[in-house]
This record gives sequence, structure tokens and C-alpha cells, in this order.
Amino acid sequence: MLLRMLYDDRLAQAAYLIGCQKSGEAIVIDPERDVDRYIALAAENGLRIVAAAETHIHADFLSGSRELAEQTGCRVYLPGQGGPDWSYGWIDGKQGGGSYDATLLHDGDTFKVGNIEFRAVHTPGHTPEHVMYAVTDLGGGATEPIGIATGDFVFVGDLGRPDLLESAAGQVGVKEGFARQLHKSAEGFMDLPDYLQVWPAHGAGSACGKALGAVPMSTVGYEKRFNASLAHAGQEEKFVDFILSGQPAPPLYFARMKQQNRDGVPLLGPVPQPRQLSTANLAAIDGQKTAIVDTRAWDTFRKGHLPGSLWSPTTVQFPMVTGSYIEPNDEIVLVCEPHLVDELTRVLVRIGLDRIIGWVSPADVAAAKTLETTPEITAEAFKGHETERPVLDVRNEHEHAAGAIRDAINIAHTRLAPRVDELPKGEPIVCHCRSGVRSAAATAFLRREGFDVTNLAGGFIAWERAGGKIERDQATSV
Repeated sequence: MLLRMLYDDRLAQAAYLIGCQKSGEAIVIDPERDVDRYIALAAENGLRIVAAAETHIHADFLSGSRELAEQTGCRVYLPGQGGPDWSYGWIDGKQGGGSYDATLLHDGDTFKVGNIEFRAVHTPGHTPEHVMYAVTDLGGGATEPIGIATGDFVFVGDLGRPDLLESAAGQVGVKEGFARQLHKSAEGFMDLPDYLQVWPAHGAGSACGKALGAVPMSTVGYEKRFNASLAHAGQEEKFVDFILSGQPAPPLYFARMKQQNRDGVPLLGPVPQPRQLSTANLAAIDGQKTAIVDTRAWDTFRKGHLPGSLWSPTTVQFPMVTGSYIEPNDEIVLVCEPHLVDELTRVLVRIGLDRIIGWVSPADVAAAKTLETTPEITAEAFKGHETERPVLDVRNEHEHAAGAIRDAINIAHTRLAPRVDELPKGEPIVCHCRSGVRSAAATAFLRREGFDVTNLAGGFIAWERAGGKIERDQATSV
């Protein structure tokens, strides 16, 4: 048996290529949308992809199962216990007509890829339909599973959050019920043998949980001992309270991912290859009509950028910022180094932002005739003046409650776009987060929207170090 993890650092997402070398067949579990790399990896190992499998309807990226089915003709295995609201609606939508070769799985169902057996285990809670896959290498003589692809159920150090259908997809009043389902699934996990390997779908940086570890894989026994959420298995009320508290605000694009993954991800085909734009092209770019995403260092950006530009680092914040501030139909221009063009383009298409019309080198931006600047203020300079203008705190709600600048408005940076009307237009605003990164992205976005916003350098950490006044347990989130 061959097992390879393909990890997306920016979305903190793991897909698994599992192959039977004897039959030359392979499956991909939880593929992303740009499937060429899975096909290439399989070929490098003398395998062909004959199947794709989903653990659940994802919220944080667009699934590549439909794309793989189109490009390879593979069979697709999908969870079949989501009920009418969370059942896959794209099975009969094959390009050119007809249906995909798809199998809906229920708890205990098995299938094989070569001499490898996969058993679906229904583990609702993160989502109603969620399954994990127990994998047994029959060709190697095994009679018990070697490991389980846990999807968004069990991570290293955490469990998948049960509130996304409410907080991201708008299903009001369902999170507590899902938390109780998750508790029951967690009790079942505690009965599994300790030796089983755990292959999760996400790592540190994912918004699908609140405390995911950076170690890529684990074991059932290790998680039983050290997973903070599993520590409350067997204590339902404590479990529910713990799992629902402190969850980060999900990015706006999560709701769209849920809907598209359920109803049908648009087919991608070849990954887009944006053309390089020259300095002569820059004057024709309207930053109000085109989303210019500038990835240069923040200090470089704020001292001079193309008018109307958004700002994002190229870290895990990149999909959160672009997915929260850009609409699918928006044309996009990247400002980045040449070696990042393909990487960032792939991240964008993984969250359904396909209209990347070009990219610009940092040197060409620096040489542009018309540039804008973005103001920033130090904590020392702002201390004592915090009541003179509105303060916007773009941290998560639990961060704000633990300590905040007096009377600060709290809206998470990933939830700003639909709530800009709640901010005082025409007044100078100071924006901050914990360290200055999230607020920098929010400041650039709000200035593009016509607000007079200044970033607080160093964020709340700098404010505390400067001795600024802090109020605890505020209830001023809006």
C-alpha cells in the first residue's frame, strides 16, 4: 500500500493519495479542485486514479472530486446520510449529459481500491453527513485497519467545530444539536484501538477548529490522551460548552463553499495562467473595479501601492483575506514575485476565485507613476487619544472579550464586507487586531471602500506594552 499526503499550507488542508501497487490503482480522499497534481503524483508512482472520496461537504475549499471524475472517469464515493438539506446535488450533472459513477455510502459500507479496503464510519457533528474511512491493507495480509482518514472529525489536538452550518451557512439554531451529535461520535472514537493512525484533513491554521496541532498525523491512542476536546468525551454538557466556546469567526467564503460543494463545483479544466502586466498596463487598472491583491511586505505596501489595492500576506491569511473581500465574478490582479504566481493562483481557484487576469511584479509597482499610501499610528502616539475617534477591533469575539480598548467596535476581519454600513463613514477610524496583520488587511479593504482608516502598528500587543488602557470582558461586539 502506498500512502501520500498532499498538504496545502495556506488552506491548512490535507488530501490523501492511497494506492495499491499490485493493481496499480489509487484513490484520492478529500481532493482540492486543481487535480493535476494528484494525477501527476499517481503517475510518478505507477498508479492511475480510479476513485475519489469525500469525508463531508467542505466549507473551506472547493472539492476536486467532480473535477477528477471528469478528467479521469474515476468513481466517486460520497457520504449518503446528510438528509435532504445536505445531500450531493451534482451527481447527475456530468458535463455533456448523464450521471457520474457515484456511490452514496452509509455507516459500515465498504469498497475496495485494488487490494485495499475502505470502510465508511458515520461520524456526524461537524456536519450531518460526515464520515471517516478506516483503511485496511488486505494485499499486505492485514485483517484490521492500519489507520483512519478522519476528515474534519478528529484533528491532531482538536475536533471539527460543530457550529459552521450556523455561523457560516446561516442555519439558525442548529449548533448545539450538532455539538451533541459530535459528542456521540467522539464517544465512539474513544472505543477505537489505540494503534490506529489518524490522518486528518486539516492542520494548524485551519478555521475548521480552534486549536489544531501542527503535527500532520497522529494515532487514536495519542488523541485519547492529549486531545483537549476528547478530554470531555463522556461528559456531554461540558463537551458542548467547551466545543462551542472560542471558535474563530469563519471567513465569508465558507457559506459559498458549502453551497457549491453540495450543489456542484464549477469545472475548472487547466489551472489559469495569468499573464504578466507591464508598467504600461498599470494606469489602465481601476482598483475599484478590479481586485488588486498586493502581497508585498506591509511596510512597503503602505508607503506606496496602486490605488484601491487590497493587501494580504501570502500565509494562511491569504485565502481568508481574498475569500472575504473578493467576489467570485471580480477580476483579480496579483502583485507578487514571479515564483508565487502559480501558487497563489491555485489558492484562489481552490476557493472559487477564478478570474485572475494578470500579475504585476513588485518592481513595476514601485516604479508606477501614481501610488497611494496608507496611514499607520504607533501605540505610543495613540495612547491617551483613543476616545477621540472610533476604534475598530477586527479580532475574534473571544479575543475582544478577554481585553479591549474602551468602546471599540468588534467585527472580525473575515466578516467585515457585509457590515461596512455599521461603521462611521466620514470619521477617522483606528483599526487594530492582535499584532497588526489582520488589521492591515482590514484597513486596506476599508480604505478601498471609502473609509478614512488608520492601522494601529503592532496591534493590541503593542497597545498593552505601551500601557494603554484596557477593559476586560467587554460586551460591545456588534
